[in-house]
Amino acid sequence: MSEQDKTQLSPASTWKFLIPSIIGVGLFMTPVPTEEGFTIPVALLSSALQGLLDNALPAIMTVIIILSFLGSLIHKGFRPQIMDEKPFLRNLFDVSLFWFIVRFVAVILAVMTLFELGPEAIHSADTGGLLLSDLLPLLFAIFLFAGLFLPLLLNFGLLEFFGSLLTKVMRPLFTLPGRSSIDSLTSWLGDGTIGVVLTNKQYEEGFYSKREAAVIGTTFSVVSITFSLVVIQQVGLEEMFVPFYGTVILAGVVAALIMPRIPPLSRKSDEYARGQKNQLDESLPESYSKQSFGIVKFGFDKAKQRADQNTTVGKFFKDGGKNVLDMWLGVAPVVMAFGTIAVIIAENTPVFTWLGMPFVPLLELMQVPEAATASETIIVGFADMFLPAIFASGIESEMTRFIIACLSVSQLIYLSEVGGVLLGSKIPINFRDLFIIFIERTLITLPIIVLIAHIIF
Repeated sequence: MSEQDKTQLSPASTWKFLIPSIIGVGLFMTPVPTEEGFTIPVALLSSALQGLLDNALPAIMTVIIILSFLGSLIHKGFRPQIMDEKPFLRNLFDVSLFWFIVRFVAVILAVMTLFELGPEAIHSADTGGLLLSDLLPLLFAIFLFAGLFLPLLLNFGLLEFFGSLLTKVMRPLFTLPGRSSIDSLTSWLGDGTIGVVLTNKQYEEGFYSKREAAVIGTTFSVVSITFSLVVIQQVGLEEMFVPFYGTVILAGVVAALIMPRIPPLSRKSDEYARGQKNQLDESLPESYSKQSFGIVKFGFDKAKQRADQNTTVGKFFKDGGKNVLDMWLGVAPVVMAFGTIAVIIAENTPVFTWLGMPFVPLLELMQVPEAATASETIIVGFADMFLPAIFASGIESEMTRFIIACLSVSQLIYLSEVGGVLLGSKIPINFRDLFIIFIERTLITLPIIVLIAHIIF
C-alpha cells in the first residue's frame, strides 16, 4: 500500500474494520453453551426461525425452487434486458442446459412430494419427504441468517488482514501464493463456489498458474461454516459442532499439505492462462519491511482500506440479501434434485452398497461401528455433500454419524456445487481429475477423522 493510499483512509477506518469483524466472529465462530452442548449464535437464530415457521417451510421451499426454475426459463426463453444488465440476476438465472434441467427436475420432485402425487417411492418420508420436510427447511433458516450476516466477515477487511499475514505460510506449506489464503478464507466463511469463482478470475488474470489454480480450486475451496452447520444438524449432533469443525479443519489441513504434492495436481503445468507471464508480486512494500511487525501493519492497513469501501447500512443489507437469494435459489433446487434421486436409488437399489463395499474392510479395521452401513455413504458424497448426512440419519452409533459428517465435509469435491462449478470454469480440471482427487481426499482424511472420533467417543 502506497503512502497516498494510507492518507486516503478515513479517520473511522479502524473502527469500520474492527467492529463488524468482531461481531461477525462472534456470530459465526463463538461457541455458545446449550443444554445439549455447544453451538454458534447463527445456529440458535435459525433453530428459532424453524420453530416459528415449522409446517409452512416445505411449501415455502417448493415456491423458492419453482421461482428458481421460472427465472432460468424466462432468461433462456426471452432474455429480458433487465436480467442481462444486472450481473446478480444474470448470475442467478443464466445457467447451462444441464443445470436448467436439474432445476426443472427439482420442481417436479418438490411438487410431487408436497402434494404426495405419483409413486410413493418419490414422496415418502424416507425419500422426497426427507429432503423437502427435513433438510430444505433447515437450509432455509441457516441460509437466511448466515447469508444476511456474511458481509460482516467478507466485506470489512477480515480477509485482507489474514491474507497478508499468511503470505509467508502458503508458499512453503502448500506451494501456493499468499493471496490464495483469501480464496480459502472466502470459501470457509462464505461458500465454496465463491472460492472457485475467485480462483478462476485470478487464474484468467495471470495471478495463478494452471497448477496453482487447480490446487486452490480443489483443495482450498473449502466447505463453509454455513454448510458444515447444516451437515452436523442433519446427523443430529449439533451440540458437537466445535469438535466436529475442529476435526474438519485438522483433516483439511493435512489433505492440503499432501494433495499438491501427488498426482494429478502435482503434474499440472506451471504455465499461465493464454500464455501470460506471472502478474503476481508478493513482496512486502519497502516502507513496511523496515518496520517492526511490518507485515501486520500492512495487513491492518489493507483491512482498513477494504472497510472504508463500505459506506452505508443499506449496502450491507443489500449484499446480505443477495447472499441469501443466491443460496436459496441456487442451492435448494440442486439439493432437491440430486438428493431425492440419490435417496430413491439408495432406498430401492443396491447401487451404493456395491460402490461402498471396498471400504467395508477398511472401516472394520478401524473399528468403526456399523461399518457396512457407513460404507454406503462414502462414495455418494461425490454427487452431493449433504447425501452422506441424509443417509447417516438412520445410523444408531453417534461415533459413526460423527465420522460420516466429518468425512462428507472433508471430501470437498461434490458435483452438485464445487465440482460442477470447477468443470464449468477455465481452471484446467476434468471429471477424471475430480474423481481421483475425491478418492485421494477420502483416503487421506478418513484415518485422521476416525482417530479423533475414537478419542472423543
